[in-house]
Amino acid sequence: MLAKFATVFKIPELRRKIYLTLFLLFVYRMGFYIPLPTIDQARMQENFEKMKSSGDTLGQTLKMVELFSASNFGNSTIFGLGIMPYISASIILQLLGSVYPPLEKLQKEGEAGRKKINEYTRYLTVGLCFVQSFMWIKYLAGFAQGGIVYSAFSGFYPTLVAAITMTAGTIFLMWIGEQIDEYGIGNGISLLIMAGILSRIPRAGVDLYESFLANGVSLGGDRVIESLLILAVLFVTVIVGVIFITQGQRRIPTQSAKHVRGRRVWGGQKQSLPLRVNQAGVMPIIFASSLLMFPTLILQQLAQMEKVGQWWIVEQLHASFGGERGYIYNVCYIGLIYFFCYFWTAITFNPKDMANNLKDYGSFIPGHRPGKRTAEYLERVMVRITYVGAAFLALVAVIPTVIQGFLNIDFVIASFFGGTGLLIVVSVGLDLVQKIDSHLVMRNYGGLLES
Repeated sequence: MLAKFATVFKIPELRRKIYLTLFLLFVYRMGFYIPLPTIDQARMQENFEKMKSSGDTLGQTLKMVELFSASNFGNSTIFGLGIMPYISASIILQLLGSVYPPLEKLQKEGEAGRKKINEYTRYLTVGLCFVQSFMWIKYLAGFAQGGIVYSAFSGFYPTLVAAITMTAGTIFLMWIGEQIDEYGIGNGISLLIMAGILSRIPRAGVDLYESFLANGVSLGGDRVIESLLILAVLFVTVIVGVIFITQGQRRIPTQSAKHVRGRRVWGGQKQSLPLRVNQAGVMPIIFASSLLMFPTLILQQLAQMEKVGQWWIVEQLHASFGGERGYIYNVCYIGLIYFFCYFWTAITFNPKDMANNLKDYGSFIPGHRPGKRTAEYLERVMVRITYVGAAFLALVAVIPTVIQGFLNIDFVIASFFGGTGLLIVVSVGLDLVQKIDSHLVMRNYGGLLES
């Protein structure tokens, strides 16, 4: 394995791509240590750490949002919004492309349409960044009775300057991602998100130490060794399962039609059409988690009311949707994951277009007539394998909640054993290895994953 890694750096072009990617990721991480001048960083971090460690609903929600956005609400920096506004803009335009005919037409125009959609995505990202950053600064100005934002910078124009600064930071991150796509190796935006998630590992290690060792329990205690072994085995098992399902495919056999030209027969080869088991990727977990934040915050407000908060139904729901993440929350979580799995697959997978493409290229699925019958068969197969993929996503999504409750550890630690973060890291890592392999194979070297 070490010899294969050494081979990667022997290729000058690939070596330059890797070094450039690492440098741009370094710039990305350095931006998280450049604070906004209008914010009292020490007081802000103190207040938000108290909120997140209190275990209330808002604190748990902040932890989850931090995980998705790969950011830290304890410090307000020039990269405070992360890359999530760009991801949100991309998702919005992709969803609109399935219901808005002009965007749907652009999606079918090939490279020219893709460039136009990317342009619209950038414009929408700027708008989302400005609105989110302006509201965030205004919220900080009113948080803790104005003690976080310096009084000299509490007016409209200082708030506007801070919002523009955060917007420019996100646009710069978007530019870094595009430079990685063009001159580096791997998918730029995905690598930025993965770097943000992996940067939380040291903090998770410190929290793990404090959970098991700093509470007066030694390594020779009755439960510490067993808990650490359970965490280690579970971590490896979940990663193997994620790789297996992420790479899993249902291969549908296809055959090309035979053509007789003169005395020779062309075509007739047997091939396969791969359909991914996890066609929706990580999007269902993101959608489900984001949607469940709204009832969580609403129930917190209801629980604080004098009369309504004493109702039995409000108490039970607040306990389930709060820091404990009870049975009702997990059932709703799993149901939403199944719904969004089928919803996202219906948007990204079009069996009719795939059947028409097979027909245009002179291929067919044995036992099924080209056209409508083939489309119906592909849709039937996709419905079945999506059920399996949704079950896997639901299992991975609830693992952090189960670990948090069973071993009584912090959510930051438990999030590395499942959920969105682990899926993103494994998926991006596999994609990066495949792209490095393609460069090696092009130059007649063995791939990293070859034995």
